[in-house]
Amino acid sequence: MAHCVVVEAEEILDKEFPVLDKGFIRLVDYLGSDERVVQAARVSYGKGTKSSREDAGLIDYLMRNRHTSPFEQVALTFHIKMPIFIARQWVRHRTARLNEISGRYSVMKDDFYTPDIEDITLQNSDNKQGRSDELLSRSEADALRAGFEYAQRHAYGEYIKLIDRGIARELARINLPLSLYTEMYWQIDLHNLFHFLELRLGAHAQKEIRMYARTLLEICRKVAPVCCASFERNVLGAVAFSSDEARELKRRLAGGGEGESLLDEKSLARFEDKLK
Repeated sequence: MAHCVVVEAEEILDKEFPVLDKGFIRLVDYLGSDERVVQAARVSYGKGTKSSREDAGLIDYLMRNRHTSPFEQVALTFHIKMPIFIARQWVRHRTARLNEISGRYSVMKDDFYTPDIEDITLQNSDNKQGRSDELLSRSEADALRAGFEYAQRHAYGEYIKLIDRGIARELARINLPLSLYTEMYWQIDLHNLFHFLELRLGAHAQKEIRMYARTLLEICRKVAPVCCASFERNVLGAVAFSSDEARELKRRLAGGGEGESLLDEKSLARFEDKLK
């Protein structure tokens, strides 16, 4: 089985894709491609025994039916710079391998994330973990943004004072805020990357991590474009129905009226949202 080389992926190796104000993602290395997924699925066949159309059809079949092991044959390694509060969400995905910069060994850089004016909003009253879409006045948002920056400068100044005094780096770092940027090398196989993207591109994910997820998908398209197209078509663009919702859909397709639904009010509202 020959080593998979993808021209489009080779062209972006080590290129920084900017995210947020100071962050980035770089593709450091990759193993495999669309071809490797097909080879793994048709382990008894050699290269060139099927057309590209048939290969795409096979990938679609694997994706639709959640036959995940062939996608695990492809792995990507990224160098990522992100705020610590994003990194804490990131590491919840325990199916990857990572190595993060250590504040015990290194003096942390004076790099902090400050949200744009339009991203400084109030807490969402319906979503306990999200922000609302209601914008603040420009003057109030400007003042709050300046407050973020002042607190960051003050915290970093106190950190440097401790470093200069010779205080242990592992202690000096402990008051640094979550907005501080960190860096990591992150290696993950294609199946688990798709799972990451399915969750982190969702509407309920925090905006900042959605921006990283979009960039990851953009890079991944260079490595495995057919797999990514299938993922976008069959997972991102798909809708899953519960068994009750499936029965309701069948009832309507059979000519049942909307007023006859057996779903309760909340379930019906969720069902209607999926049909939009």
